[in-house]
Amino acid sequence: MAIRRRPEGGGEERWLEVDASMTGTLAFKDPVNLQINGRFEGALDTKGHLAIGEKAQVKATIKGESITVRGAVTGDITATDRLELLSTARVTGKVISPRVSMEDGAILQGTLEMSGGVGASPWMTVEELARYLEVDAETVSQWAQGGRLPAQQEGGRWRFERAKIEEWLAQEKIK
Repeated sequence: MAIRRRPEGGGEERWLEVDASMTGTLAFKDPVNLQINGRFEGALDTKGHLAIGEKAQVKATIKGESITVRGAVTGDITATDRLELLSTARVTGKVISPRVSMEDGAILQGTLEMSGGVGASPWMTVEELARYLEVDAETVSQWAQGGRLPAQQEGGRWRFERAKIEEWLAQEKIK
């Protein structure tokens, strides 16, 4: 592993680079700029920016905020902010992100679901809210039924207004 500094906009940005072959789970609860350059198999759960290098070979379930792919990824990718697939990217799996950009030459074999970004519906389903809160759908349903979440029930299904969920989250962080 190495720490690299990258000038950007007059400041310096720190990057943690992994140039090894690894198996397991890498989870970061605090924001970090992580770049995978070698082989990785398992699960990646990051905050901040995750970059998959051009020669990287990743077989993993990936969750992160901002993700850039230059190499090969086999597995599902969930980016809560944005996903960039550069020209050398080869992705096989399900991709979920509110914003996706793909350069010419990038390959995506699988499915793409764009939700949660600017212009998204002001309402979320149980499944969308579960992904957003990083909990299972059953927990979201129990919270809604118990009155812990601001929710409405229509036709036997729970719906959640995005703005009210954001207010609820802000209040929960204060407690």
